[in-house]
Amino acid sequence: MKLLIYGINFAPELTGIGKYTGEMARWLAEAGHEVRVITAPPYYPDWTVGEGYSARRYRREQWHGVQVIRTPLWVPHQPGGAKRLLHLASFALASLPALAAQWRWKPDVVWVVEPPLMCAPAAAAFAALRGAGSWLHIQDYEVDAAFDLGLIKGRTLRRWVQRAEGWLMRRFDRVSTISGRMVDRALDKGVAPGRVLHFPNWVDIGGITPLDAPSDYRAELGLAPDAVVALYSGNMGNKQGLEVLADAARLLRDEPRIQLVFGGKGSGRADLQARCAGLDNVRFLDLQPLERLNHWLGLADVHLLPQRADAADLVMPSKLTGMLASGRAVLATALPGTELCRVVEQDAACGLVVPPENPAALAEALRALAADPTRRAELGANGRRYAEAELSRDAVLHRFEAQLLALAQTRSMNAGFDPSTGQKGEAS
Repeated sequence: MKLLIYGINFAPELTGIGKYTGEMARWLAEAGHEVRVITAPPYYPDWTVGEGYSARRYRREQWHGVQVIRTPLWVPHQPGGAKRLLHLASFALASLPALAAQWRWKPDVVWVVEPPLMCAPAAAAFAALRGAGSWLHIQDYEVDAAFDLGLIKGRTLRRWVQRAEGWLMRRFDRVSTISGRMVDRALDKGVAPGRVLHFPNWVDIGGITPLDAPSDYRAELGLAPDAVVALYSGNMGNKQGLEVLADAARLLRDEPRIQLVFGGKGSGRADLQARCAGLDNVRFLDLQPLERLNHWLGLADVHLLPQRADAADLVMPSKLTGMLASGRAVLATALPGTELCRVVEQDAACGLVVPPENPAALAEALRALAADPTRRAELGANGRRYAEAELSRDAVLHRFEAQLLALAQTRSMNAGFDPSTGQKGEAS
């Protein structure tokens, strides 16, 4: 099967969409498929183009059997509403020649990831004209999130944009997304039920495992043996509601046994650091190398997973998968009835949930977990079992591969071509 992946984020980005798209592409290439990727140079979550890459030039490279075409784009240092739109538009426009160049290669399936939705029109048109299957995968409902978070404003504008979004989504043969509630939202936007699929984020349960001994980071950070570490690791942006972490840390400043470690970068980090100024119970680190991920996640006694109330069910935090695999308790902020709340409290039974933007409730729940190591261990073990049963990378990607092949086969039936083998055969 020939698969063309089209999206702004890709490896070697360590978090978010780029991490998952990179792992997916590598897995499929190792399974014997021809995989090409049209993407940008790595820039996320630092909003700075990675060393050795250029935001001004096209570049072709080989990565673990995957052919990667990187295109120019504009990267703002401080992304806001208008700047973010220009950033996404710059990639959508600059990537058009790279997309057109795949005409002679004739992919069986064109798989495009949102965000950015701006790439979807070209992807759908290219697939339709070339006779390829078209697949839109939604990691974030960026249109809804942009309006709900106040990044873009205007009722009339929202109505027109959402109509255009729904029309565009219905142009794809398949629309997938990462949670049940997000699947429901796709259906609400008018996508036919037979075209909507649940394609969750996954975790490498062999690469992330519960530690048998204290994490190396404890000694490196000079933490006391009895310290209870509450860890936030990941992007520090607008959708996370990170202010509550700083406010909770201030409420806990007189309890030195509870230490908060915040690791990551993003547009909200400077504000978070300013809010934590003068607090001895908070440490900031950058994103840690991939080869140290297991010890990094194992540093936590409690994983912190904040989410703003107005982002509920627009996104499912991708960082949750690693938290579950690490075998540590989770403390999340989410509204009752949201999917995040249900997963943490019921499906995985891996932690506690408190209301968003309520630092007092967050601090009190953290005190309760810090005082009860037996409960923390039980919650962590529950999360690990859930990860093994539901989120194994191989299991998720095997199901995805079968769905890709089914779509490619449907598209190629009239030509009598079998995408699973790359050979001509009888049409079925």
